[in-house]
Amino acid sequence: MNNQSDASKDKLKIIISVGDESGIGPEIILKALFSKDIPNDIDILIVGSKVNLQNTYKNLKTLGINNIADPSNYQIFDIVVPFEINKKKQSHGNASFLYLKKAIEIVQQYPKAALVTGPICKKSWALAGHNYSGQTELLAESCNAKNVGMLFTAKSPITGWRLNTLLATTHIPLCEVPKQLSTSLIHSKLDLLSKFCKNYVKNPLLKVAGLNPHAGEEGILGNEEKDWLKNAVFSWREKNKEVQLLGPISPDTCWNSSAKAWREKKAPTHNGILAMYHDQGLIPIKVIALNYSVNTTLGLPFIRTSPDHGTGFDIVGKGLAQSQSMVEAIKTAIDLTKKSRLFNSH
Repeated sequence: MNNQSDASKDKLKIIISVGDESGIGPEIILKALFSKDIPNDIDILIVGSKVNLQNTYKNLKTLGINNIADPSNYQIFDIVVPFEINKKKQSHGNASFLYLKKAIEIVQQYPKAALVTGPICKKSWALAGHNYSGQTELLAESCNAKNVGMLFTAKSPITGWRLNTLLATTHIPLCEVPKQLSTSLIHSKLDLLSKFCKNYVKNPLLKVAGLNPHAGEEGILGNEEKDWLKNAVFSWREKNKEVQLLGPISPDTCWNSSAKAWREKKAPTHNGILAMYHDQGLIPIKVIALNYSVNTTLGLPFIRTSPDHGTGFDIVGKGLAQSQSMVEAIKTAIDLTKKSRLFNSH
């Protein structure tokens, strides 16, 4: 593995926030950094507990796992957080929160840097008094970003095509989704999605999924499409003639072409889909892309990516954690930072 050292501020730097250390974050980071898919010409800085990373490394070695990076070969911004033995969940939640806060501060100090975040436990954050529905919300607040979006992106290892799905709403109860959706929200998310896709193609083809089954079936299965969503799509399309925009499309068929483009090299492709809510977008993404999907936050002054899975508390310490999504998160952070118009902007 490459030996990380202090590099000039002109070198591409990846800041990795460990996440909840009682989960699989430390394991997947060490496994991912050993991967041959991670370039040697980047600077890696891990934000977390040096002792925890060293202990994770030793434990994995005792389990006979050798395909892991030695944390002593990497820069670690070591943060020691007071730990209460009788409040383990709360302590780990507080630590993962402070790691992310510091990582956000660090990434903005470099002109060519991206942030990769390990998975956190939202309940642990809440127990520690950090009332955010996820890392995305803290990122937006810390960066004073008004229009942010949760994009799930995955590059097919079969065809090289990139699957992109942006969520109009994120971590909210299903019953709240229709209340939060509006024409202005749809327009703001389409602005984010089209800007992202233009990093790859001049005239992107985008799709908007309907909210209701069969996109409402002209009001029989729901009124949102008929009452305002169709008009919202039409009015945005009229102001953005360079983008091909389809929708609202029946949600049960909207990702059919994505599945074909993922596995068939000659299949028709599109550049992005706007989903109305979390599970509507995440279910097809995870079925199609499996472990290749990456969570990306759009609208920040830097690129941020994260694996698309949780803390995996049930498999901690067993050496069973799958690191492919973390590998893809690091690769995607590098790829997007190099391609993005945000490059060199902070």
